[in-house]
Amino acid sequence: MSVKIYIPGDSGAVAVGADRLALRMAETIKARDLDAVVIRNGSRGMYWLEPMVEIETSQGRVAYGPVKPSDLNSLLDAGLLEGGDHPLCLGATENIPYLKRQTRLTFARCGITDPLSLEDYRANGGLVGLTNAVVLAPEAIVAQVTESGLRGRGGAGFPTGIKWKTVLEAQGPQKYIICNADEGDSGTFADRMIMEGDPFVLIEGMIIAGIATGATKGYVYLRSEYPHAIRVMNRAVEILRQAGVLGISVLGSSHAFDMEIRVGAGAYVCGEETALLESLEGRRGVVRAKPPLPAHKGFLARPTVVNNVISLASVPIIMDKGAAYYRDFGMGRSRGTIPIQIAGNVKHGGLFEAAFGMTLGELVDDIAGGTASGRPVKAVQVGGPLGAYFPRALFDTPFDYEAFAGKDGLIGHAGIVVFDDSADMLKQARFAFEFCAIESCGKCTPCRIGSTRGVEVVDSIRAGIETESQINLMTDLCNTMKFGSLCALGGFTPYPVMSALTHFPEDFRPAPKMTGPMSQAAE
Repeated sequence: MSVKIYIPGDSGAVAVGADRLALRMAETIKARDLDAVVIRNGSRGMYWLEPMVEIETSQGRVAYGPVKPSDLNSLLDAGLLEGGDHPLCLGATENIPYLKRQTRLTFARCGITDPLSLEDYRANGGLVGLTNAVVLAPEAIVAQVTESGLRGRGGAGFPTGIKWKTVLEAQGPQKYIICNADEGDSGTFADRMIMEGDPFVLIEGMIIAGIATGATKGYVYLRSEYPHAIRVMNRAVEILRQAGVLGISVLGSSHAFDMEIRVGAGAYVCGEETALLESLEGRRGVVRAKPPLPAHKGFLARPTVVNNVISLASVPIIMDKGAAYYRDFGMGRSRGTIPIQIAGNVKHGGLFEAAFGMTLGELVDDIAGGTASGRPVKAVQVGGPLGAYFPRALFDTPFDYEAFAGKDGLIGHAGIVVFDDSADMLKQARFAFEFCAIESCGKCTPCRIGSTRGVEVVDSIRAGIETESQINLMTDLCNTMKFGSLCALGGFTPYPVMSALTHFPEDFRPAPKMTGPMSQAAE
């Protein structure tokens, strides 16, 4: 049997040369007449080690990385195909500390299987959840998801089961399942990793949601900046349709469900569910006033479930292992696992899936290994560009929706971006306002005008013009945006601004200039 060599086709690995490496590996195997085959898998999420090569051995997989094409000859000479020792050898993949400490439920197959092999997917537990679901009543599926404690992983943390129950009970000639794959937050990549590394699990979750709510049609709204994910998802839909998993009879049952991949035009605000629906219907992405909720009148004014990629991808394991199994992970009202995306100025950036409850300090200092620059950590932004900045004094905060809310923060899509002590927090506050001004759909005044005025106020603070009165004005402006904006774009922009001011006030108040003999001596 040919030796299997795994090289990720994930965008993160491709960005650092995985395609070139895979091509060179195939050429070298042919030139040396070796009995081996290259398989493009998803990434394990350890991006500082990419491109990471894995070899299937009788003792399990052995990893090497990061590997360059110029390393191949020395690796093969050292016995790569047998898992031989080499300076780039990382040992057994499953024993790499970063991976070993994780609790992988949603990402259990990511980096292990060929993403577009249905045979691989089935061999690694795929479709068990759907097989269980097709024989249950919709109410029983909804009850199981509700009991699991699964909450929306897109940012709001709304209980998934309650949303599904609302759509199940809503009346309508047609219902829809919409997957929000418009992953636009800085420092986030979990959605992309799933779609590129394990697309079938997302589709399986969408089918289960359809059976649970009476929806027979689904759409994945995918951002245009993810061309590789678009290609993989389209091919995955074709494969499952041909296999009878999608279509008029799901796995031979009486349930019907089919779906399409739709590509957005790059607007950040389309990550908000009603703006997404407007875009999906062919109009400009503008936020809708609520009520009515999408669960009652969503896509084409029909009852609609709008869930994030990770929310839907978490459903199959719940239907496979049971609600209690999933609920046993986590803390408080935050149940199950959360894929935490570690980015910014860190030594070990990547995806780390763990049960809710790890502290922010553990994640930054231990898992991420501190800053790549070697300088002290100054701030960590959690929850994307609209998330609050947490100083080291708050590093004991556990990763939990309510714990973060209690510290005037939010988990959001669970991306954390680390900054060292060279960061200028006044500049970061300005960026938050500027980002909002650029991405605002323009429908409501607090967001449209408030963000522009915010940039002007920060510039006045930077110039030292009536600093205290400008800070007071900025605070009032944030209060108006927080409670007066139509959606979270304007409503959450105050989080990074006010947290920067609260925890790093020295960056907003420049030190007074020295006068007199001492200043002259300094000159």
